[in-house]
Amino acid sequence: MFELLINLLGMTMTTLTKAEEKIMKLLWKLEKGFIKDLIAEMPEPKPPYNSVSTIVRVLVKKEIVGFTKYGTTYEYYPLISKDDYRKGQMGSLVKGYFNNSLSQVVNFFSENKNVKIEELDEAIKMLEELKKKRDE
Repeated sequence: MFELLINLLGMTMTTLTKAEEKIMKLLWKLEKGFIKDLIAEMPEPKPPYNSVSTIVRVLVKKEIVGFTKYGTTYEYYPLISKDDYRKGQMGSLVKGYFNNSLSQVVNFFSENKNVKIEELDEAIKMLEELKKKRDE
């Protein structure tokens, strides 16, 4: 069972900068949009158009964002889902900080005094359900 979880978490991918992640979160929310749409969703003070455009072009180069060209403008959309990105980041975290060991992850959280008993019970139930599915 632990091997299955580690394999699920073992995906790795390009890590995004904080600025790139902010743009991706907006694209995941909007599903697609022009640079002006992204800027409209950002809090004040709004960043310069060219700064946002540069970050989006980097994401296109990393093949995380795609685009549709309409004349001289571009509409951008994510090429990776938020869930897939999250899985990849969790995989990198488990691999990099916990030696790819689910038991080390569980131990880390078990030492955290802020974990509620209800959350632990829910995690145990999820692991048991995952084990059942794997045994089938």
